[in-house]
Amino acid sequence: MKHLIALLLLAPLAVVAQKTEGIQAEFEKLYWLNGSWNQVNITKPGQALVEQWTKSGDYEMKGHATTTQNGDTVFVERTTLLLKDNAIYYVADVPQNKQPVYFKLTAITPNSFTCENTQHDFPKRITYVLSGTQLKATISGNGKSFDYLYEKKN
Repeated sequence: MKHLIALLLLAPLAVVAQKTEGIQAEFEKLYWLNGSWNQVNITKPGQALVEQWTKSGDYEMKGHATTTQNGDTVFVERTTLLLKDNAIYYVADVPQNKQPVYFKLTAITPNSFTCENTQHDFPKRITYVLSGTQLKATISGNGKSFDYLYEKKN
């Protein structure tokens, strides 16, 4: 009887440990994002957008996107991919929002991921897809969608 009680008490801990290991393995699928990416589908002359990602911890990656116009910085976005509360989040910190916005990871493959926050005004969904050395980032919601195409910088 004592063994049965011990098993019943320890079983939930084993399930939590398995779930944590699973989510950590999912996070490791994001490491391909590491590096510097130059936007290639720019429509304004003199404009450049560079998005950089670095692994900043075992289960955290920091992103930094800078848009320049004729060499002057016109927009900066700080992003983070992190493991929190047994889930993966894409966190966007942009000047127009008072606080960072959390988008929960809803889908992942070895070369893509999607994060969503249906409560946010725009975007509601962020998707990244890797194809060779090209990266396509899509932000969408409310019937709108914008694609950002990047090439990996050497």
